[in-house]
Amino acid sequence: MTTWIVIAVIAIVVVYGIILFNRLVKSRQMAGEGWSGIDVQLKRRADLVPNLVSTVKGYAAHERQVLEQATELRAAAGQVPEGDVAARARAEGELSAAIGRLMALAEAYPDLKASDNFLDLQQQLATIEDEIQMARRYYNGATRNLNVLVQSFPSNLVAGLFGFRQREFFEIADADRAVPEVAFKGAAS
Repeated sequence: MTTWIVIAVIAIVVVYGIILFNRLVKSRQMAGEGWSGIDVQLKRRADLVPNLVSTVKGYAAHERQVLEQATELRAAAGQVPEGDVAARARAEGELSAAIGRLMALAEAYPDLKASDNFLDLQQQLATIEDEIQMARRYYNGATRNLNVLVQSFPSNLVAGLFGFRQREFFEIADADRAVPEVAFKGAAS
């Protein structure tokens, strides 16, 4: 009789371990999916930068420093090693600030603000920024769930045994929190 009890307890522990392992795998996959969503949106924004720079360049050729900085920061963001979430967040924060400065140039150029191409780019940028925000929320939620499982008992035992690790949240530093301004007074008037 005690042999059956021991076997039953072992079976319950093994089944529970399998369930925890599968929850960890699911959480890791959801965090990976979330990061993929952020990456896609950041690439879309990076692809928009050259069009934005060339549109502004036609109207504000003497603003070369701002134009070159946006281009350089776009390239730097693309060079961040895969999986370095903190470095990517810093690079993207700097790029956001540069895009904001680039968009602010339009205030000094009424013809640029009225340009259909610029207005289209402005709308695309606003849409992409919203999608980045949604993707970041999804990723950070999935990361939180994974981190809770990796840290909580008894799932932390299974996580440690199979090499599950915590992930970093995708956060922008306080100084870079402002989303680039993409709405202009009187742009549609």
